[in-house]
Amino acid sequence: MNNAVTLVTGIEYKVRRLTGKCGILKAENQRLTEEVNALKNRIETLEASLNELQEKLTVLKLAKSLNREESRTNVKLKINELVREIDHCIGLLNK
Repeated sequence: MNNAVTLVTGIEYKVRRLTGKCGILKAENQRLTEEVNALKNRIETLEASLNELQEKLTVLKLAKSLNREESRTNVKLKINELVREIDHCIGLLNK
């Protein structure tokens, strides 16, 4: 009889301990889930910021390339070449 009481008491103690650990693990799981969600939001914010900065960088590179004197002369030469080609085509159409 004494042996059965000791076993039941031991089982009750282990069940209480497991219940306490379960509560602690549930709280930690909740905290980690919230942390994961916060980090996901942070990643989304940083990705949006990165995309915006990449677009600005592209615009700045384009603006910088247009400001160079070499690019201007190349663009002018290309425009003149296209105008001559268009004039040639118009001349062929008029014949």
